[in-house]
Amino acid sequence: MKSLSRRGRVTIGAAALAAVGAATFGTVSANASAPAVVPATTAAASGTTTTSTHLTIDAATRAAQAALDAAERENQRVTVAVVDRNGNTVVTLRGDGAGPQSYESAERKAFTAVSWNAPTSELAGRLEQTPNLKDIPGTLFLGGGVPVTARNAPIAGIGVAGAPSGTLDEKYAQAGAAALAR
Repeated sequence: MKSLSRRGRVTIGAAALAAVGAATFGTVSANASAPAVVPATTAAASGTTTTSTHLTIDAATRAAQAALDAAERENQRVTVAVVDRNGNTVVTLRGDGAGPQSYESAERKAFTAVSWNAPTSELAGRLEQTPNLKDIPGTLFLGGGVPVTARNAPIAGIGVAGAPSGTLDEKYAQAGAAALAR
């Protein structure tokens, strides 16, 4: 048997790899295009499911823009974040000239407000009795976060950061919440 040159071995190796790759891709593609049939199940009507209310992206954007507009009318440079019931960010608007720290602070204030269904300025007072609250990941107990509720249940949080005080941040967050009531 004749020994192949280096170029021949490389060519044959590349062809073999291409064949294996094509076969693998074809198998993966075939599996991806034909999902397994999962039998449908019906949950019992009593107590196995819940219905929750969520803020739409349009409503979240409208609330964030209203908060940002309120801050801009007073020449404040802020960032506004709106999170859903689970604390996931839905929308964040960073105003012109807002500080780099304001982005994360706004998200954390919104998360804190929805988590406890209370304004963060109120929650900051609770730190006196329970100082370990501040150790919960993702929270920020400074004024500037307000919850958004539907039927007395929290469905979102609005957080504002960047103004010179938490009182101002919260005022702008309230303006965002008020925009949802209109």
